[in-house]
Amino acid sequence: MGVLDVMAKIADYMPTAVKPSTKPSLYERLFWTAIALVVYLIMANTPLYGIVQAGPEQILLVQIIFASNRGTLMELGIGPIVTAGLIMQILVGAKLIDLDLTNPENRKKFTAAQKTLGVFLAGFEAAMYVLSCRYWYPTGGNPFLQCSASWTTRLIVWAQLFLASYMVIMLDEMIQKGWGLGSGVSLFILSGVATTIFWNLFSPFTLSTEAGGVEPVGFIPYVISRIQAGGGLGDILIRPGGRDLTGLMATIVIIFVLLYLDAMKIEIPVSTPKMYTVKSRIPLKLLYVANIPILFVGILYANILVFATIFRTYLGGILPAWVVELLAKYDENGRLIGGLAYYLASPNGLYSVFADPVHIIVYSVLVVILAIMFGLMWVEVSGLSPAAQAEELVNSGFEIPGMRRNPKILESMLAKYIYPLTVLSSIIVALIAVTADVFGAYGTGTGLLLAIGIVQQYYMLIAYERTLEAYPLLKRLVGE
Repeated sequence: MGVLDVMAKIADYMPTAVKPSTKPSLYERLFWTAIALVVYLIMANTPLYGIVQAGPEQILLVQIIFASNRGTLMELGIGPIVTAGLIMQILVGAKLIDLDLTNPENRKKFTAAQKTLGVFLAGFEAAMYVLSCRYWYPTGGNPFLQCSASWTTRLIVWAQLFLASYMVIMLDEMIQKGWGLGSGVSLFILSGVATTIFWNLFSPFTLSTEAGGVEPVGFIPYVISRIQAGGGLGDILIRPGGRDLTGLMATIVIIFVLLYLDAMKIEIPVSTPKMYTVKSRIPLKLLYVANIPILFVGILYANILVFATIFRTYLGGILPAWVVELLAKYDENGRLIGGLAYYLASPNGLYSVFADPVHIIVYSVLVVILAIMFGLMWVEVSGLSPAAQAEELVNSGFEIPGMRRNPKILESMLAKYIYPLTVLSSIIVALIAVTADVFGAYGTGTGLLLAIGIVQQYYMLIAYERTLEAYPLLKRLVGE
């Protein structure tokens, strides 16, 4: 019995969501999806019991990607699920784990092992948070041993973080097993992006300015306050920290650009030997890798921050200062001012671009290069490569007119389309994300890319389900 079998066996002893005996109606699935969302939002706004402080300020990009909220039950968010899924997908795609995911039994084993890994990561990440004295004050040099919180308090906080993360895993499992629509991961990310945009627009809370005054956080309350104070257009056009008219216009434009680009496709003509007179086309989306490269860039950035914190906290006195600062350098106020993490951190509007133009140049180059690398990697490990697509075409009985029905020939033909599309789509999504961050788009560029993709998936899924309910005969044709 291998490691994968052991992990899958462990999942059998965990509480799990039961698959419905009969497929619920669309409205029932929408109801349970809404229930899952409400439960998540309650946890995302419930403070942890036993903490003294919420911990370091959470980077907005990390907060959006992991659907997390610092100092609450959703401190870890969907981080364990996403990390476990990526690790398993890469291991299977790179053939480090020999598993045929088209086989239902292997797919079941893969899902169970992924759940076990996610639960383990949830426990590990929760332990690292409490052991680093994140929510309390260190009373000495080593926060592991010298912390203002007792071990009992730390254990209670660990249990809260772990159980909340397990609840998120259960909610995602419930939705994916047929009780809801889509996946919990997508739902919670979309919720985080929508919440961020909403607060950027309407938040009535105030913040201190460098001049010593206060101003509303949300754009709409800020506009009202500027009008009452007799301010001009320049006051609302560009604003320190973003949340200005430029950012709002950038958000709207980028949404329409993404919707337009998503509809563009490259079509490859194919036919089948059984019906030579019937010609068909395989559409390859212009955004072939979708938002995956930018998602990976964000996850890399989040992990760099985590390791930088670990090095600074536990190895600060052992490693040379330049080694620690190579990952992330902070000033006396705890603000990120240098290192790789700083140059992967997105700018926050035009003010930050003007303040440090070198940052935006390095940031743009790094994001584009990393997006291309991650895009090519994802194509190879996710079954989107020319070889995988050619094998699927041959197994389905299709061929390209005028060419022999040979997987190698098909592969070389498809490679002329797929690899350029991969590089081009990676560059496009990277530039969209960079442009959105430069102009201070609400929800960040990465958040908008993720949100638009998720909304489109839900639209297509709901349209599909409504069609099946309107025409019951189609259920037999599609095997449902």
